[in-house]
Amino acid sequence: MSFFSIMVMSAFSLTAQVNPAISSWLRNTTGIKGRHYVNGNSTPIQDMDSANIKTVLYSSNWVYVRANGVPAYITGPFLDGNPSITTSQNAIFKLPLNPVQNTGVPANTTPGNIGIFINGAALFDYRDDVSWQNSTNSLKGGPLGGVGDKVWNRDAVVAEKGGFDCAKGHPAQGNYHHHQNPSAFKLDKVVISTICNLYDADGLYVMDSTQHAPLIGYAADGFPIYGAFAYKNVDGTGGITRMKSSYFKRTTMTTRTTYANGTTVTPGPDVNATYPIGYFREDYEYIAPAVGATDYLDEHNGRFCITPEYPNGIYCYFATVDANWNSAYPYAVGPQFYGVKSGTKVTTITEPVTIYTGNPDGVSEHNLDNMQLSVFPNPSQDIVAVQMGSLISTTIDITLSDLNGRVLAKSHILPGSTIAYFDTRTYYSGTYIVTVSDGVNKRSQKLVLVK
Repeated sequence: MSFFSIMVMSAFSLTAQVNPAISSWLRNTTGIKGRHYVNGNSTPIQDMDSANIKTVLYSSNWVYVRANGVPAYITGPFLDGNPSITTSQNAIFKLPLNPVQNTGVPANTTPGNIGIFINGAALFDYRDDVSWQNSTNSLKGGPLGGVGDKVWNRDAVVAEKGGFDCAKGHPAQGNYHHHQNPSAFKLDKVVISTICNLYDADGLYVMDSTQHAPLIGYAADGFPIYGAFAYKNVDGTGGITRMKSSYFKRTTMTTRTTYANGTTVTPGPDVNATYPIGYFREDYEYIAPAVGATDYLDEHNGRFCITPEYPNGIYCYFATVDANWNSAYPYAVGPQFYGVKSGTKVTTITEPVTIYTGNPDGVSEHNLDNMQLSVFPNPSQDIVAVQMGSLISTTIDITLSDLNGRVLAKSHILPGSTIAYFDTRTYYSGTYIVTVSDGVNKRSQKLVLVK
């Protein structure tokens, strides 16, 4: 980077004026590396690529985020035959600091990266580049080869569910990404994938319907992406509620010959058990929210919001889920961007920039007293999981002690992950204490072992 100037500014000189698009990234200041599972082995393999965000740099108009695209939570396995594992993308994401609404023709989301999560993992839209080919009466494109008609486009969240890991992600040629809300399948109210039964129920954060969702990423137009829950009203009042997609399945459709607007198109497969409604993006129609229905989102899957990071308000996208907390189309952004899509990947930075050196954890401080602490199963026999709610922005140290205060085991939860485990098979029956600490505050919970 010797060909452009870099100005280093200390954290105390930035204070509250820092744009959240600069300060909200999970920067890796402790050397965290990625890890992955392989099929049939619940012991993770240590990788060499650094996890989360490497560096954040900014100018007056742009933020540049250097990341490998590797999350701190363990990725894999991918049980649909995907030969890829998560590998470093060594990318620089360039995003606008002052995003603006596109007042002209909205830009469609496209295959590949349409945004970035705060841990550096990529956001993709609904598609996997597979579509129906009417002439052969089959699917083509993407991993299947060939090219489909691109009239009836397959929904990756539905069709590729069997290949997602516990955090609802998977790689494409090493580029690990999420098409949807990056929380563990096992923590949904109705569990639609059993992948977490063998591997850690981990993800970027844990959904909490009682608190405003965390800021989890940015779209390529520079507008923020939040989890599923927010203030009901646009002025920050009305209590916390689930933000709902305004796209609905075309439930009366039996054949695929027209779009929701009535346009006749090249036919797709009839609706059946193999291709149920929702299998293709065109199986949905947008119904504008009724007046006063502020918890329903617009056609881009967002709305204007007051949020903890943006007290003066900003347009926000949401990682939508249904009442069962299962992902709901269009999942995060789309099918068109709200703003001018000016963000992109770049290979070099060609303007003077400042290195952000503020809060090393990136995300605003959490309060242990307000966070959910789950120790399960409790009572237990052999393996005990400790999971923190919401989004973890700093390393959480965990100890397992007996009632005399003797520490028997230690573990930790890394920033951008949610869970840790203790193997208690060698301990006697009785009552133990699990303590979590962020270095300043502590919380404890009793654990009962029954042998």
